[in-house]
Amino acid sequence: MKTRKLRDLEVSALGLGCMGMSEFYGPQNDAESIATIHRFLDLGGNLLDTADMYGPFKNEELVGRAIAGRRSEVILATKFGNERFADGTRRINGTPEYVIKACDDSLRRLKVDYIDLYYQHRVDRSVPVEETWGALKDLVTAGKVRNLGISEASATTIRKANSIHPITALQTEWSLWTRDPETNEVLKTVRELGIGFVPYSPLGRGFLTGAFTSIDDLSENDSRRTHPRFKGENFAHNFKIVEAVKSIAEQKGATAAQLALAWVLAQGNDVVPIPGTRKVARLEENLGALDLVLSEADLAALNSAAPVGITAGDRYADMSSVNA
Repeated sequence: MKTRKLRDLEVSALGLGCMGMSEFYGPQNDAESIATIHRFLDLGGNLLDTADMYGPFKNEELVGRAIAGRRSEVILATKFGNERFADGTRRINGTPEYVIKACDDSLRRLKVDYIDLYYQHRVDRSVPVEETWGALKDLVTAGKVRNLGISEASATTIRKANSIHPITALQTEWSLWTRDPETNEVLKTVRELGIGFVPYSPLGRGFLTGAFTSIDDLSENDSRRTHPRFKGENFAHNFKIVEAVKSIAEQKGATAAQLALAWVLAQGNDVVPIPGTRKVARLEENLGALDLVLSEADLAALNSAAPVGITAGDRYADMSSVNA
């Protein structure tokens, strides 16, 4: 397994996003998901990504069961900040007291003594980020957390947080159909500060794999049905990107998923994508991207097929909590 560094934290060059194992993307199968995590570890992968809100709470418990007896093989990343309640509502919470409670609850669910990489999942606009990060710094001092990260933060917020404690990684959506970090100062800022970049949804929530050709291919409880990019004319427009990627992939003897991941990987050695899957076969396909070498001509073709701004529709139905 090839490795990369997020600041000083060495991780497998491709991580495994675990969110969809417990919520959002249709039916769950815990046994299948645990088998996928085990296969990832067996193949030398180590970066597992979860969050307290996935499930809610169930995904951390699932990951905890999967890594029992294998803690030393894992770089464990989880998140706080999206506080969910029994009635289905949620709020963004960055208060110092909540930071401490959320961390303790995650440690309990994961059944571990420390978290390798702890992210602020969303920035609470009502709490100065310096206060949130003061509490996070205390968690590092206490040994409960070893590295800190932040997700969907603006360049200004990244600088403020990093002034309190060095940020190891920024987690933000980045793929051939979400190229915002290249245009909004975020990528420039993290590289100036020496922060690693962890792109989530590097396959466009599965869209770039070409696995489905209509929104009707998604199960009734799949949250992607609510995403603007998957609806109506946006779907038809965005599918043209998939067709272009598939055409280039065929020329390379690769799948669309492998090519899309290889493009993200080619953006720099400080970039560690975390594609999610519940299936061993998909995991093994994704890992094949690590051996796919893209030439300058390949990259130019992909940039032409999916230029900045081509994708139709917002990333979320409500974009108010991103890039805060």
